[in-house]
Amino acid sequence: MFFKKINFWFLSSLLVSIFVAIPIITVFSSFFEETSNYYQILKDTFLIEYIFNSSILLISVLILTFLLGTSAAYLVSFYKFPLSDFFKWALILSFAVPPYIYAYSLTAFFENYGTLYSILKSLFGEANYNQSIPKFDGLIGAVLSLSFSLFAYVYILSRASFLYQSQNLIDLGRNLGFSKFKSFYSLILPSARPAIVAGLSLVAMETLAEFGAVDFFSINTLTTGIYNSWITFDDLAFSNRISFFLLLFIFAIFLLENLSRKKARYHSNTRGGFKQKEKIQLKGTKSFFAFTICFLIFFLSFLFPLSQMLYWTLKFPDNLFDLPIITLTLNTIYLVFLSSFVLIVFSLISNYGNRVSKNKTLNILSTLSISGYAIPGVILAVAFITFIAWFDENVIKVLGFFSIKKIFIGSILGLVLVYFVRFYSLAFNGIKSGYEKINISVDESSYLLGYSKKKTFMNIHVPYLRNSLLFICILISLEIIRELPITLILRPFNFETFATTAYISASEDLLEAAATPSLFLILIATIFIMITSKYILRENEK
Repeated sequence: MFFKKINFWFLSSLLVSIFVAIPIITVFSSFFEETSNYYQILKDTFLIEYIFNSSILLISVLILTFLLGTSAAYLVSFYKFPLSDFFKWALILSFAVPPYIYAYSLTAFFENYGTLYSILKSLFGEANYNQSIPKFDGLIGAVLSLSFSLFAYVYILSRASFLYQSQNLIDLGRNLGFSKFKSFYSLILPSARPAIVAGLSLVAMETLAEFGAVDFFSINTLTTGIYNSWITFDDLAFSNRISFFLLLFIFAIFLLENLSRKKARYHSNTRGGFKQKEKIQLKGTKSFFAFTICFLIFFLSFLFPLSQMLYWTLKFPDNLFDLPIITLTLNTIYLVFLSSFVLIVFSLISNYGNRVSKNKTLNILSTLSISGYAIPGVILAVAFITFIAWFDENVIKVLGFFSIKKIFIGSILGLVLVYFVRFYSLAFNGIKSGYEKINISVDESSYLLGYSKKKTFMNIHVPYLRNSLLFICILISLEIIRELPITLILRPFNFETFATTAYISASEDLLEAAATPSLFLILIATIFIMITSKYILRENEK
């Protein structure tokens, strides 16, 4: 009996890790399957274009997010200026605007006879303004949409690193006669390199995973190629073949981020030579310059798309009345609560299984399984369908059971399972960081008092991790609200969310109709981000 109790946690953690790793294994194993003639046609025509566009998009977004994120983080971390305390959390609100909604806003504002045209007409009267209005579409539009939506990854991690840099480092630059700019790029920036690289790695993964924005701008990337090969050509092996190339990109970035993180140093406010950094009060032109930069980034990343969606909603109120707001809200909340519950429960079990078993193989498998967040949702959805189809054909039917495709494909169950794989790393790593604060001696003391492993887990660990669990739930909820390709591919018939409703309207060139669900998505996501930002800022400022 005692032997079984020990192995329950190990086996539970092992099964969870294997399940989450299945899509990765499926993609790599499916690479060698036969495909239709379309793969050879693609290889001879558009495959190079997919790879080239993905590479250009990735490099451009990384450069722009680096400039936006580090400059904003530097200003709010080292200086005081008007509204600097407001900007330090307001800049995070860009997370509330998914890239595909930013793309809708960008197009709606600058298109022929769009919002900018209406503004110029009301101010200066009738004229042919369309010739003078710049058009941000194609690759440029995708780069801007992704950069302003994702720069907060770099901002948050850079700010956390800048915040803890010792005053000694700043004094060193002064003693060497460095200007503020030279001190920044010679001393401050290099010391924050691991945090910046980590933020850029997240941006890179999100960029390669993006589907909605690049599809809206009709850019052929590896992600759109995967989706189109499945939808248009009905060839899962074809989709997995392209997914293989995208995964190579992802794992290269994943490896780079891990290698960089191993070199990271984490500083704390100790008495041994550390001097707390004091913010410099800016005045005059410098104060105005710092305020202007932060305000422009905040305006372009959040206020601009929010006001554009609000403008379309007010201009066309019929779209608001025609939108099934209650149904969409209930559908979204249903997915959020169900997925969060499943993720939290199994991530707790998996973490505790790793803690009590101390098995190296299990730790390696767990590390592999948490890479699911780095894999684009479209790949996970296609890999899930591929695995279910294979399992149904080669196992279920061979055993004589009824088909399971309808149970998992086009159902809430299948949707939640793929959400689980996609966001497992968020829950697992969040709980793991909380567990690292619980000394192993607490467990040993509990066992000496006669507590079983189950009782220790339920009565000691879970209550201690309560705040971490709340924070993780908020993060998972935010991701599910914004998620598009997984929901789009695996949702049941006539089951829509704000994200899918906005996408369907935009794909039919009905941007006015896409504005209302986009606005509600932004508002709901903003609430979650404002709650989350309190945790992020409080942790970073302690």
